[in-house]
Amino acid sequence: MKTLLGFSRIVDYVAEIIGKSVSWLILVAVLVSAGNALVRKVFNTSSNAWLEAQWYLFGAAFMLAAAYTLRQNEHIRIDIVYGSLPRRVQHWIDLIGHCLFLMPFVLLMVYDLVPYVRTSFLSGEVSSSAGGLIIWPGKALLLAGFFLLALQGVSEIIKKIAVMRGDMEDPTPYVPSHAPLEVETPAGEAR
Repeated sequence: MKTLLGFSRIVDYVAEIIGKSVSWLILVAVLVSAGNALVRKVFNTSSNAWLEAQWYLFGAAFMLAAAYTLRQNEHIRIDIVYGSLPRRVQHWIDLIGHCLFLMPFVLLMVYDLVPYVRTSFLSGEVSSSAGGLIIWPGKALLLAGFFLLALQGVSEIIKKIAVMRGDMEDPTPYVPSHAPLEVETPAGEAR
């Protein structure tokens, strides 16, 4: 288990570095979008390449940050039932969900995207829009994002098993986002 937890720490570190780094791509995408809009309004001209660059930047930020989102336990979950269950049951739900839903999906996507990206790269696929960009980098970002998500899924499974066995503390204790806040009131005032 120590070796697996060591692997998990490496995957977590990589996901954190990449996730935090690509957050800047959103700012770049906004600047490209604003610049493209400004040029279109002021000079009455536009470029499909700049429009597609926005899509690439946003897609890169979204796909490459997916593993970091999973690592931070910020992925989509329906908390209505989950939040009312004991923590041990929540661990089992997470483990089963990762094994039966997350991993088959991301592994299928990696499997299907490898030839998809390879074909696009070898053919030199270019956008059908006039002045558009080459396509394979965008497809490669999809592959990279799902590959990182698959690695992070394995890391989460390792950590979940370790927590359930008592080999480590829970790195992401569940705290419902809709829990009531404790508010201090001045002495003598009723709530």
